[in-house]
This record gives sequence, structure tokens and C-alpha cells, in this order.
Amino acid sequence: ALCLTCTSAAKEATKKTKKPKLYVPQIDCDVKAGKIINPEFIAKCPPGCQDVKYRVYGTDIYASFSSVCGAAIHSGIIDSSGGKILVQKVAGHSGYKGSFSNGIRSLSLPRWRESFIVSEGKPRKGVTYPPTLEYSSSKSSTVKSDCKVDLSFLIDGSWSIGKRRFQIQKQFLSDVSQALDIGIAGPLMGIIQYGDDPSTEFNLKTYANSRDLRNAIEKISQKGGLSNVGRALSFVNKNFFSDANGNRGGAPNVAIVMVDGWPTDKVEEASRLARESGINIFFVTIEAADENEKQNVIEPNFVDKAVCRTNGFYSINVPSWFSLHKVVQLLVKRVCDTDRLACSKTCLNSADIGFVIDGSSSVGTGNFRTLLQFVANISKEFEISDTDTRIGAVQYTYEQRLEFGFDKYSTKQDVLNAIKRINYWSGGTSTGEAINYASEHLFSKSKPNKRKIMILITDGRSYDDVRVPAMTAHQNGVIAYSIGIAWAAQDELEAIATDPDKEHSFFVDEFDNLYKFVSKIIQNICTEFNSQPRN
Repeated sequence: ALCLTCTSAAKEATKKTKKPKLYVPQIDCDVKAGKIINPEFIAKCPPGCQDVKYRVYGTDIYASFSSVCGAAIHSGIIDSSGGKILVQKVAGHSGYKGSFSNGIRSLSLPRWRESFIVSEGKPRKGVTYPPTLEYSSSKSSTVKSDCKVDLSFLIDGSWSIGKRRFQIQKQFLSDVSQALDIGIAGPLMGIIQYGDDPSTEFNLKTYANSRDLRNAIEKISQKGGLSNVGRALSFVNKNFFSDANGNRGGAPNVAIVMVDGWPTDKVEEASRLARESGINIFFVTIEAADENEKQNVIEPNFVDKAVCRTNGFYSINVPSWFSLHKVVQLLVKRVCDTDRLACSKTCLNSADIGFVIDGSSSVGTGNFRTLLQFVANISKEFEISDTDTRIGAVQYTYEQRLEFGFDKYSTKQDVLNAIKRINYWSGGTSTGEAINYASEHLFSKSKPNKRKIMILITDGRSYDDVRVPAMTAHQNGVIAYSIGIAWAAQDELEAIATDPDKEHSFFVDEFDNLYKFVSKIIQNICTEFNSQPRN
């Protein structure tokens, strides 16, 4: 009896000292560490968090803007089937390096205010873990996904603005950054202050959230000097939008120029060069010159000479500094309307280019390879993607063959590889039919916002008429360049080419000299693009 009592008591004691089972809350794949307030927690990840849409930033130490479960897979703590993880928050870092690990590509990030590390989902001794997680409802860690722009503010630091209005200008910048909701997946913002000479206050990658950016704006002190806007625009064009400064490439470049009154130098030439580099220039002018003051303005209508389009979209005039706050939402809406940011479209990223290639018997195998190298040399000068310039190719003899259409390849390397794989056909020369074929099978599938450019290369006279097919192509908006080699007929080259002939028609005596015209053709394409009206 005594023994039984002891056993019973021992069991009872064991029950009392046994640790309670830890309840582990489950989180979704898209939950970011920054949205969870708890500084340390254990959680369970579901299966399937390896999808690329769950972004991860960093390696081993991750920015809290990352998917928690995505980071756990990247670090090797769990696999795609999910599982328990331990997350510990640590201080923010000045940089996070991306890498490929365990099937997940993490991204680099310039800086973030908070980091975390992930380890095996076992409790640490002496730490109590919450059965439920506390989530932040704050907007500060969210990012506008529909407004991805790289933005430079050129702020007026001249003496004419005065201290009080300079402070109002800073408050305006702060309000804009808050409304934009700055973040690595959305808009990024840098600031240049100009006076006599411009200088960068901070670049695109310095701050990756609105809170830090607003704190930095508050600390900006006024430079003083004149109001040299032209010099500031030249500085932006040459120095600001570089990879080293955080330019992302896929995001439109936008420069917003704040001007108190009017500039003290000329802006037209600097603006033109900036626009041709793809920078979307907006002007916010405050207290512009009245009728009596206009005689003091160095360059009348300086805004229209500077902006991307003269239709009013790129310029906002505010009658008083004290009403500047009223245009915050208007400016943000326009900057985020990326479909209308016309200057993002340059001569190198906004065309559908169709090569129409003579594969007739007179060309020969060796010369055909030289001809394909010429096609590749032109193609590689363009920015190629689904949304930028697209390349297509047709080869012809008596017959026609679509080698690849505009929607086939979306990277430069894939296009260059496809050009290399084109097999020489051999046969007659029906150039007119080839133009008709290219119009139907290539350019009819061109996107409405793309410039349609046909580059036709031939080494002889056509067996059929080229004039009517070429005229039809021109009427359908195709800009035609003709390149003739050896026995090509000059009158046909001129008929094929868009007017003026001398800018769209070229002739070389042998295939080995084709390379000499690559830069001239690119130059003419760009000159034609940049001469378009800006209204």
C-alpha cells in the first residue's frame, strides 16, 4: 500500500512540474517581419512560401521588409513544405546583400530601419513566447506598389526665397514623401539643393522609408546664392540617376524642380539634354513673375522650354508659398501616372524594330553571316524587354519566313542568340512581297505606344514592285530604313525608305563595310525621335 501511494504521489508531482505545451501561431507567406510588433517570436510557416512574389531582402540578416517565411527558406531553416521558426528582431543595417540560396533569390537593399534573423523553431531558455502575435496597423511599413518611380527633387536654396519660405518648401517635401509612401518596392526619393551651384543632399538609396526621409529633410540647411536652375538640371542629368546612386533602371526617372519666382540662368539646353536621357521634368513654380517683373526674367516661357510636354501636365504654378500644401496630392498623382511620363520613353527603349533580311542566292553563306552580325550590332544598342524596345525578323527570297516576332524574346541576350540561329535560305529576291509580309506578320502586332521601325537589307534589285508595298507601310506608320549592298538598286532603296531618303537610305559596296553604318543608323533613329513635337 505504501508503495502504491508513493507511485501515485510521484505521478502527481510529475504532472505538476511538466512544462505546458507551447502553442505556435501560424503566419502567412506574405507576412513581413516589420508588421509583427513582437521583438522575438516562434511561428509556423505554411507550405509554398518559396514563390518569388514573397520578396526577401538580405542574406543571414534580413531587412524587416522581407517575408518572414521566405527568409526562413532562404536561410535553410525550413524548406518549401513549411515548419516552425524562431525569429529575433535586431537593429537596422546600412546595407543588405542579396544572394541565391535554397531556391530563393534574395534582393539587395541600401538600408532599412530594422532587421531580423531566423533560426530553428525551438524556444530559448528563459524566454516566454506569445501564443498570439501582435500586428502593426501602421502604414509606415507599407509601400505603394502602383507607384514605382525614381524621384529627384531640385529644391530652391537661393537667398531670394528667405528662411521662412525655405521651411515651407521643406514641409512640402515632407508631405510629398509621406503621400508617396517611400519604399524599395515603390517610389524612392533623393534631394538636390541648388543656389549658385547644385549639391546632393541625399540620393535615391540613402533612405528607404518615409519616416527616415522626413527626418533627413528637416535637417537640410539653406545654401543661399542665386537660382541657377539650368546648372542644377545639368547636374541631375550627369550625376544623379546612376546605378551607384540607387537608380533602379526599371523605374521612370523624375526630376521635380521647385522655383521661387524665376531662374537666374537659362534652362532650355540643359532641359533638352535631360529629357533626351529619359528624365521626366516637372516644374513647380511659386509666386511667378507678374507683368511688371517679366522684364527681369532671363528666359521667357522657361517652363515650356524645360518640361517634357507643354500641355500643362508637367507644370504647376502656385500663386503663394502659403498655398503650396494644396498641390501635394495633385503632384503625387501626376508623378505616379507612369503611363503619361513621356520622357521615360527614349529613342532606345520605345520601338518595335523589324529587320527584313534578304536571303537570296546572290548573298551567299559567308556574307549572310556578316549581314546577321550587322543586325545583331544594331539590336544590341537598344534596351530590349517586353515593355521597352522589341525586335522581330523576317527573311525573304521569292518566299518569306517569320524568323521571330516581337513577342518572342524579351531579353537582349535571347534576341542576339535568336539572330545567330537564323539559317540562310537562298533563292530569288521579291522585296515588295517581303515588305507586305512584314507589315502583316510583324507590324500589325506592334503595340500602339511603340514606334514601328523597319530596317530592310538587300543586295540586289527586286523581281517585284517595291513602291506600293512601301507606300502602304509608310501610311500605316512604319518608319522604313533601307540598306543596300553591292547590286542593290538605288531607286528602289529610295522608294522603300521613309522621307527624307538621305536619312533613311544607305548603300555600301560590299558586305564587310556594313558595320560602318551602325552608329549612323542609331543616330538617325534617335535624332528623329527627339525631334518629335512636345505638345
